[in-house]
Amino acid sequence: MKKVRWGVLSTAKIGLDKVIPAMQKSRYCDVVAIASRSPEKAKSAATELGIPKYYGAYQDMLYDPDIDAVYNPLPNHLHVPWSIKSLEAGKHVLCEKPLALTADEASGLLDMSKRYPDLKIMEAFMYRFHPQWQKTKELVHEGGIGQLKTIHSIFSYYNVDSADIRNKADIGGGGLMDIGCYNISLSRLIFGAEPTRVFGFADYDPKFKTDRLASAILDFGSGTSTFTCSTQLCNFQRANIFGTSGRIEIEIPFTAPPHKACRLWHQDGQEIREIVFDAVDQYTIQCDEFARAVLNNSPVPYPLKDGVANMRVIEAVFMSVAQDCWVSL
Repeated sequence: MKKVRWGVLSTAKIGLDKVIPAMQKSRYCDVVAIASRSPEKAKSAATELGIPKYYGAYQDMLYDPDIDAVYNPLPNHLHVPWSIKSLEAGKHVLCEKPLALTADEASGLLDMSKRYPDLKIMEAFMYRFHPQWQKTKELVHEGGIGQLKTIHSIFSYYNVDSADIRNKADIGGGGLMDIGCYNISLSRLIFGAEPTRVFGFADYDPKFKTDRLASAILDFGSGTSTFTCSTQLCNFQRANIFGTSGRIEIEIPFTAPPHKACRLWHQDGQEIREIVFDAVDQYTIQCDEFARAVLNNSPVPYPLKDGVANMRVIEAVFMSVAQDCWVSL
Protein backbone atom coordinates (compact mmCIF):
# COMPACT_ATOMS: atom_id res chain seq x y z
CA MET A 1 0.00 0.00 0.00
CA LYS A 2 1.35 3.42 -0.95
CA LYS A 3 1.95 5.69 2.03
CA VAL A 4 2.76 9.36 2.56
CA ARG A 5 6.27 9.78 3.94
CA TRP A 6 6.32 12.31 6.78
CA GLY A 7 8.91 14.53 8.36
CA VAL A 8 8.20 16.17 11.73
CA LEU A 9 9.38 19.69 12.51
CA SER A 10 10.59 19.78 16.13
CA THR A 11 10.42 17.49 19.11
CA ALA A 12 7.34 19.21 20.52
CA LYS A 13 5.56 17.23 23.22
CA ILE A 14 2.31 16.93 21.24
CA GLY A 15 4.24 15.38 18.38
CA LEU A 16 6.20 12.93 20.50
CA ASP A 17 3.33 11.91 22.77
CA LYS A 18 0.30 12.09 20.49
CA VAL A 19 0.73 12.67 16.78
CA ILE A 20 3.78 10.59 15.84
CA PRO A 21 2.50 7.45 17.64
CA ALA A 22 -0.86 8.04 15.93
CA MET A 23 0.80 8.37 12.53
CA GLN A 24 2.70 5.14 13.16
CA LYS A 25 -0.65 3.36 13.56
CA SER A 26 -1.96 4.91 10.36
CA ARG A 27 -2.80 3.01 7.17
CA TYR A 28 -1.47 5.72 4.90
CA CYS A 29 1.37 7.38 6.83
CA ASP A 30 5.03 6.56 7.37
CA VAL A 31 7.09 8.78 9.67
CA VAL A 32 10.59 8.76 8.16
CA ALA A 33 12.30 11.77 9.75
CA ILE A 34 12.25 14.23 12.64
CA ALA A 35 14.13 17.52 13.04
CA SER A 36 15.16 19.66 15.99
CA ARG A 37 17.44 22.63 16.51
CA SER A 38 19.31 20.24 18.80
CA PRO A 39 20.85 17.21 17.05
CA GLU A 40 20.87 15.42 20.40
CA LYS A 41 17.12 15.91 20.89
CA ALA A 42 16.40 14.84 17.33
CA LYS A 43 18.50 11.68 17.71
CA SER A 44 16.92 10.84 21.07
CA ALA A 45 13.39 11.25 19.71
CA ALA A 46 14.19 9.24 16.59
CA THR A 47 15.67 6.43 18.66
CA GLU A 48 12.80 6.34 21.12
CA LEU A 49 10.11 6.35 18.44
CA GLY A 50 11.87 4.21 15.85
CA ILE A 51 12.15 6.98 13.24
CA PRO A 52 14.83 6.20 10.61
CA LYS A 53 16.26 9.70 10.08
CA TYR A 54 16.91 12.71 12.24
CA TYR A 55 18.16 16.22 11.51
CA GLY A 56 19.77 18.89 13.68
CA ALA A 57 18.22 21.73 11.65
CA TYR A 58 14.67 22.19 10.35
CA GLN A 59 15.78 23.32 6.90
CA ASP A 60 17.99 20.25 6.46
CA MET A 61 14.96 18.01 6.81
CA LEU A 62 13.07 20.01 4.20
CA TYR A 63 15.84 19.26 1.68
CA ASP A 64 15.23 15.52 2.07
CA PRO A 65 13.70 14.25 -1.22
CA ASP A 66 12.30 11.17 0.54
CA ILE A 67 9.82 13.29 2.52
CA ASP A 68 6.41 13.98 0.99
CA ALA A 69 4.71 15.88 3.82
CA VAL A 70 5.60 17.87 6.91
CA TYR A 71 3.84 17.93 10.26
CA ASN A 72 4.40 21.33 11.92
CA PRO A 73 3.87 21.40 15.72
CA LEU A 74 6.26 24.31 16.30
CA PRO A 75 5.32 27.14 18.71
CA ASN A 76 2.50 29.33 17.39
CA HIS A 77 4.72 32.14 16.08
CA LEU A 78 6.56 29.65 13.85
CA HIS A 79 3.51 28.01 12.29
CA VAL A 80 3.28 30.28 9.27
CA PRO A 81 7.01 30.82 8.55
CA TRP A 82 7.85 27.12 8.58
CA SER A 83 4.67 26.09 6.79
CA ILE A 84 5.69 28.47 4.00
CA LYS A 85 9.24 27.07 3.96
CA SER A 86 7.77 23.57 3.76
CA LEU A 87 5.60 24.51 0.78
CA GLU A 88 8.58 26.14 -0.91
CA ALA A 89 10.46 22.86 -0.43
CA GLY A 90 7.67 21.01 -2.22
CA LYS A 91 6.13 19.39 0.87
CA HIS A 92 2.49 18.99 1.84
CA VAL A 93 1.78 20.53 5.26
CA LEU A 94 -0.31 19.58 8.27
CA CYS A 95 0.05 22.56 10.65
CA GLU A 96 -0.97 22.56 14.30
CA LYS A 97 -3.59 24.96 15.59
CA PRO A 98 -3.91 27.87 15.90
CA LEU A 99 -2.89 28.46 12.30
CA ALA A 100 -1.18 31.81 12.93
CA LEU A 101 -0.78 34.71 15.34
CA THR A 102 -3.16 36.98 13.42
CA ALA A 103 -5.80 36.73 10.73
CA ASP A 104 -3.58 38.69 8.33
CA GLU A 105 -0.74 36.24 8.87
CA ALA A 106 -3.11 33.33 8.26
CA SER A 107 -4.37 35.04 5.08
CA GLY A 108 -0.77 35.41 3.94
CA LEU A 109 -0.27 31.67 4.31
CA LEU A 110 -3.45 31.03 2.33
CA ASP A 111 -2.25 33.34 -0.44
CA MET A 112 1.15 31.64 -0.50
CA SER A 113 -0.46 28.19 -0.66
CA LYS A 114 -2.25 29.18 -3.87
CA ARG A 115 1.15 29.33 -5.56
CA TYR A 116 1.44 25.58 -4.95
CA PRO A 117 -1.86 24.13 -6.16
CA ASP A 118 -0.47 20.60 -6.20
CA LEU A 119 0.40 20.71 -2.49
CA LYS A 120 -2.07 20.04 0.31
CA ILE A 121 -2.14 22.12 3.49
CA MET A 122 -4.52 21.93 6.45
CA GLU A 123 -4.86 23.11 10.04
CA ALA A 124 -4.69 20.21 12.50
CA PHE A 125 -7.91 20.35 14.53
CA MET A 126 -8.01 16.64 15.32
CA TYR A 127 -11.23 16.70 17.37
CA ARG A 128 -13.32 17.17 14.18
CA PHE A 129 -12.41 13.67 13.00
CA HIS A 130 -13.68 11.79 16.03
CA PRO A 131 -16.91 9.81 15.36
CA GLN A 132 -18.63 11.59 18.26
CA TRP A 133 -18.41 14.87 16.33
CA GLN A 134 -19.49 13.26 13.08
CA LYS A 135 -22.55 11.93 14.92
CA THR A 136 -23.18 15.29 16.55
CA LYS A 137 -23.16 17.07 13.18
CA GLU A 138 -25.52 14.45 11.79
CA LEU A 139 -27.97 14.78 14.69
CA VAL A 140 -28.02 18.57 14.53
CA HIS A 141 -28.28 18.86 10.76
CA GLU A 142 -31.02 16.21 10.56
CA GLY A 143 -33.17 18.02 13.13
CA GLY A 144 -32.41 15.76 16.07
CA ILE A 145 -32.55 18.69 18.50
CA GLY A 146 -35.01 20.84 16.59
CA GLN A 147 -33.67 24.24 15.61
CA LEU A 148 -30.15 24.85 16.87
CA LYS A 149 -30.24 27.84 19.24
CA THR A 150 -27.16 27.87 21.48
CA ILE A 151 -23.90 26.09 22.30
CA HIS A 152 -22.14 26.21 25.66
CA SER A 153 -18.59 24.85 26.00
CA ILE A 154 -15.67 24.93 28.41
CA PHE A 155 -12.06 23.83 28.09
CA SER A 156 -9.57 24.32 30.92
CA TYR A 157 -6.37 23.08 32.53
CA TYR A 158 -3.97 24.38 35.19
CA ASN A 159 -0.44 25.36 34.13
CA VAL A 160 1.74 28.00 35.81
CA ASP A 161 5.08 26.81 34.44
CA SER A 162 6.90 29.94 33.31
CA ALA A 163 9.04 27.90 30.89
CA ASP A 164 6.02 26.50 29.04
CA ILE A 165 5.48 28.11 25.64
CA ARG A 166 1.76 28.35 26.40
CA ASN A 167 2.64 30.92 29.08
CA LYS A 168 4.77 33.12 26.80
CA ALA A 169 2.72 36.02 25.44
CA ASP A 170 5.22 37.12 22.80
CA ILE A 171 5.04 33.82 20.88
CA GLY A 172 1.28 33.34 20.94
CA GLY A 173 0.67 31.85 24.36
CA GLY A 174 -2.48 32.14 26.43
CA GLY A 175 -5.76 30.34 26.78
CA LEU A 176 -7.64 31.71 23.79
CA MET A 177 -4.90 30.77 21.33
CA ASP A 178 -4.14 27.39 22.87
CA ILE A 179 -7.59 26.00 23.69
CA GLY A 180 -10.22 28.70 23.11
CA CYS A 181 -9.58 28.13 19.42
CA TYR A 182 -11.33 24.75 19.89
CA ASN A 183 -14.42 26.36 21.42
CA ILE A 184 -14.60 28.76 18.48
CA SER A 185 -13.97 26.03 15.92
CA LEU A 186 -16.69 23.73 17.25
CA SER A 187 -19.18 26.62 17.27
CA ARG A 188 -18.52 27.37 13.61
CA LEU A 189 -18.54 23.66 12.78
CA ILE A 190 -21.94 22.97 14.31
CA PHE A 191 -23.65 26.19 13.18
CA GLY A 192 -22.10 25.71 9.74
CA ALA A 193 -21.63 29.47 9.56
CA GLU A 194 -19.51 32.38 10.75
CA PRO A 195 -20.52 34.58 13.70
CA THR A 196 -21.69 38.07 12.79
CA ARG A 197 -20.31 39.65 15.96
CA VAL A 198 -18.54 38.69 19.18
CA PHE A 199 -18.17 39.97 22.73
CA GLY A 200 -15.24 38.88 24.88
CA PHE A 201 -13.82 39.06 28.40
CA ALA A 202 -10.34 38.08 29.55
CA ASP A 203 -8.36 37.98 32.78
CA TYR A 204 -4.61 38.34 32.21
CA ASP A 205 -1.87 36.80 34.31
CA PRO A 206 0.14 39.69 35.79
CA LYS A 207 3.45 37.84 35.34
CA PHE A 208 2.98 36.02 32.02
CA LYS A 209 0.81 38.73 30.38
CA THR A 210 -1.24 35.91 28.83
CA ASP A 211 -5.00 35.49 29.06
CA ARG A 212 -5.40 32.91 31.81
CA LEU A 213 -9.18 32.98 31.53
CA ALA A 214 -11.24 34.08 28.55
CA SER A 215 -14.96 33.97 27.85
CA ALA A 216 -16.91 35.06 24.81
CA ILE A 217 -20.32 35.22 23.19
CA LEU A 218 -20.48 34.49 19.47
CA ASP A 219 -23.62 35.74 17.73
CA PHE A 220 -24.58 33.62 14.70
CA GLY A 221 -27.82 35.45 14.03
CA SER A 222 -29.93 32.30 14.34
CA GLY A 223 -28.38 31.51 17.72
CA THR A 224 -25.41 31.99 20.00
CA SER A 225 -22.36 30.18 21.31
CA THR A 226 -20.84 30.99 24.69
CA PHE A 227 -17.60 29.56 26.02
CA THR A 228 -14.93 29.81 28.67
CA CYS A 229 -11.34 28.64 28.35
CA SER A 230 -8.64 28.85 30.98
CA THR A 231 -5.02 27.88 31.59
CA GLN A 232 -5.45 28.28 35.36
CA LEU A 233 -8.59 26.36 36.26
CA CYS A 234 -9.16 22.74 37.16
CA ASN A 235 -8.77 20.29 34.29
CA PHE A 236 -12.16 20.02 32.57
CA GLN A 237 -13.95 20.08 29.23
CA ARG A 238 -17.54 19.74 28.10
CA ALA A 239 -19.75 20.79 25.21
CA ASN A 240 -23.53 21.27 25.34
CA ILE A 241 -25.58 21.93 22.22
CA PHE A 242 -29.19 23.06 22.65
CA GLY A 243 -32.08 23.16 20.24
CA THR A 244 -35.79 23.88 20.44
CA SER A 245 -36.71 20.24 21.09
CA GLY A 246 -33.52 18.55 22.31
CA ARG A 247 -29.88 18.79 23.24
CA ILE A 248 -26.53 17.02 22.92
CA GLU A 249 -23.92 16.82 25.68
CA ILE A 250 -20.42 15.60 24.79
CA GLU A 251 -18.43 14.30 27.73
CA ILE A 252 -14.88 14.63 26.34
CA PRO A 253 -15.27 16.89 23.31
CA PHE A 254 -11.67 17.80 22.55
CA THR A 255 -9.02 15.40 23.86
CA ALA A 256 -10.88 12.12 23.41
CA PRO A 257 -8.54 9.38 24.71
CA PRO A 258 -7.35 6.86 22.11
CA HIS A 259 -7.74 3.83 24.39
CA LYS A 260 -11.08 4.60 26.01
CA ALA A 261 -14.64 4.64 24.74
CA CYS A 262 -16.30 8.06 24.55
CA ARG A 263 -19.94 8.98 25.00
CA LEU A 264 -22.49 11.68 24.43
CA TRP A 265 -26.06 12.13 25.56
CA HIS A 266 -28.79 12.99 23.10
CA GLN A 267 -32.02 14.34 24.53
CA ASP A 268 -35.02 14.31 22.19
CA GLY A 269 -38.07 15.65 23.98
CA GLN A 270 -38.17 13.86 27.35
CA GLU A 271 -36.08 10.89 26.22
CA ILE A 272 -32.34 10.89 26.91
CA ARG A 273 -30.21 8.38 25.01
CA GLU A 274 -26.57 7.62 25.75
CA ILE A 275 -24.46 6.97 22.65
CA VAL A 276 -21.13 5.20 23.19
CA PHE A 277 -18.28 5.29 20.68
CA ASP A 278 -15.56 2.67 20.53
CA ALA A 279 -12.05 3.83 21.36
CA VAL A 280 -10.32 5.41 18.36
CA ASP A 281 -7.31 7.65 17.94
CA GLN A 282 -8.60 10.89 16.46
CA TYR A 283 -5.06 11.89 15.51
CA THR A 284 -4.73 8.71 13.44
CA ILE A 285 -8.01 9.41 11.67
CA GLN A 286 -6.93 12.99 10.95
CA CYS A 287 -3.58 11.89 9.52
CA ASP A 288 -5.19 9.16 7.41
CA GLU A 289 -7.74 11.57 5.95
CA PHE A 290 -5.04 14.11 5.12
CA ALA A 291 -2.82 11.41 3.62
CA ARG A 292 -5.69 10.13 1.47
CA ALA A 293 -6.11 13.64 0.07
CA VAL A 294 -2.41 13.63 -0.82
CA LEU A 295 -2.46 10.16 -2.36
CA ASN A 296 -5.68 10.72 -4.32
CA ASN A 297 -4.96 14.37 -5.14
CA SER A 298 -8.35 15.24 -3.68
CA PRO A 299 -9.35 18.22 -1.49
CA VAL A 300 -8.33 18.10 2.17
CA PRO A 301 -11.24 17.61 4.60
CA TYR A 302 -11.02 21.21 5.83
CA PRO A 303 -9.60 23.87 3.48
CA LEU A 304 -7.09 26.41 4.73
CA LYS A 305 -9.67 29.19 4.48
CA ASP A 306 -11.40 27.56 7.47
CA GLY A 307 -8.28 28.20 9.54
CA VAL A 308 -8.20 31.80 8.38
CA ALA A 309 -11.84 32.24 9.39
CA ASN A 310 -11.14 30.78 12.83
CA MET A 311 -8.28 33.24 13.31
CA ARG A 312 -10.58 36.12 12.41
CA VAL A 313 -12.91 35.15 15.25
CA ILE A 314 -10.04 34.74 17.72
CA GLU A 315 -8.73 38.16 16.74
CA ALA A 316 -12.21 39.70 17.07
CA VAL A 317 -12.54 38.31 20.62
CA PHE A 318 -9.21 39.88 21.58
CA MET A 319 -10.33 43.15 20.01
CA SER A 320 -13.59 43.02 21.96
CA VAL A 321 -11.67 42.48 25.20
CA ALA A 322 -9.46 45.48 24.47
CA GLN A 323 -12.35 47.76 23.45
CA ASP A 324 -14.95 46.38 25.89
CA CYS A 325 -17.64 46.25 23.20
CA TRP A 326 -19.21 44.03 20.58
CA VAL A 327 -17.02 43.58 17.50
CA SER A 328 -18.58 42.81 14.14
CA LEU A 329 -16.96 40.43 11.67
